[in-house]
Amino acid sequence: MAARILIAEDNEANLALVDYLLRAAGHETLGAADGAEAVRLARSSRLDLVICDLQMPVLDGYGVLTQLRADPVLSNLPVIALTAFSRTHDRNDALVAGFDGYLSKPIDPEAFVAQIEKYLPPQLRTGGTLRPP
Repeated sequence: MAARILIAEDNEANLALVDYLLRAAGHETLGAADGAEAVRLARSSRLDLVICDLQMPVLDGYGVLTQLRADPVLSNLPVIALTAFSRTHDRNDALVAGFDGYLSKPIDPEAFVAQIEKYLPPQLRTGGTLRPP
C-alpha cells in the first residue's frame, strides 16, 4: 500500500524532483505551489504525510503548520519541513514550532525517500526502492 503525500513547494524544480522521487518509490503525490493551496488540499484529501517548504507565497510553512494543527481532523497528520535553511537554530525552531521532522535542501536523491518514510507507518513504507513512474 502506498502513502498519499502532499508536497507544498513553490519552486517548480524542487516540486518536480520531490514528486518524481516519491512516485518512483511507489507513493501517490499531490502538489501545492503556495501555503493556502496546501491547506485547501489537506482539508479536501486523504493524506498520510505533508512535506512543506518553509518559505512560500500567500502562507508560509509555519502558517500551514498552524492551520493543520488547529484542525481536529488534521492535527495529527505528520508534517515535515523541507527548506534551504540548514543552520542548527533553523532546525530547532521548526521542531519547536511543531514540525515532525526537518530536511534541508539540496535534496540528496539517494537518501530522500528513506528519510521521508521514517515518518510513515510501517505498512505504508515502500523500502525506498526507486522504480521510475
